[in-house]
Amino acid sequence: MPREIQTITIPDLSTFTKALRTRLQRHDGLPTHASMLSMIAQAAGYDNFQHLKASKPTPRKPADSKKLERALRVFDQGIMTRWPKQTAVQGLCLWAFWAALPARRDMTEKEVNALLKSRHSFGDHALLRRSLIDHRLVQRTIDGKTYRRIEQAPPEDARALIAAI
Repeated sequence: MPREIQTITIPDLSTFTKALRTRLQRHDGLPTHASMLSMIAQAAGYDNFQHLKASKPTPRKPADSKKLERALRVFDQGIMTRWPKQTAVQGLCLWAFWAALPARRDMTEKEVNALLKSRHSFGDHALLRRSLIDHRLVQRTIDGKTYRRIEQAPPEDARALIAAI
């Protein structure tokens, strides 16, 4: 059976490379042929290789570059230097903190505060902690003693921000 030729256009090679590198780092050992095809398709903005084959030249909607630019401006070498004015940009920036929290692990308020303090320089970790809860990125017990990251797939613009930071 002859192979189908699949072409792919990569509008931003830097973002593609960072996304592919992240996927390869998360994978244990050398990926299989099918896994590698899927990783490449996902790094290019498709859901998976089947989505790439079905969609031909139209990948998923790319990240909102204006909002992403504004979010990146408040970070300096991975540290948030100020709280953004626009609510949409605030929500996007919170994904960087969500990604830094350990997955599927309970944390105390003290541990969450320490992590948030280490990743911002404007001195309001309580604002960040409350905002993570308000945006449903983190949940806490009623007494506020235990925090846990809510596992979910970040939207495209959040993935681009996490990869850039």
